[in-house]
Amino acid sequence: MRGRRVGMGARELPPGDGPVVIAGLCGALDPSLRPGDLVVAAEVRGDGEPVRCETDLAQALGARVGTIVSLDRIAGRAEKDALRETGALAVDMESYRLARSAAGRPVAVVRAVVDSADRRLLDLRTIPAGISGLLALRRASPRLDQWSAVRSRA
Repeated sequence: MRGRRVGMGARELPPGDGPVVIAGLCGALDPSLRPGDLVVAAEVRGDGEPVRCETDLAQALGARVGTIVSLDRIAGRAEKDALRETGALAVDMESYRLARSAAGRPVAVVRAVVDSADRRLLDLRTIPAGISGLLALRRASPRLDQWSAVRSRA
């Protein structure tokens, strides 16, 4: 993709004025989500005000749309259960900080599920599930690129 990678553990986006796509992996909170499924955030929640996100690419990706919660740690079973009760679909560790730093730019968050709601991240099945998630993101990348190009022209 033409985008610039910010790397693991990035706390904010580099300056700019174009649209932003935040893509990566997540843990499912909704039990119907399976490894490799895509989630597009309608909003991301963290330790401050929720950030609204663009969802217009969800249909083209065949993705579910909903809330993604970003934590500063891997969520345990009890925490995942509590987050599911809030209606959130997925959990990650970066989207909120990055989306918040978009400073009014159009931002879309696309996450591929690695661990299902009933599974811990530290599980042998995470390796093939991670591969499924990365392949799903690879298949989605042309659509993300198109979305970014269209938004850049708008």
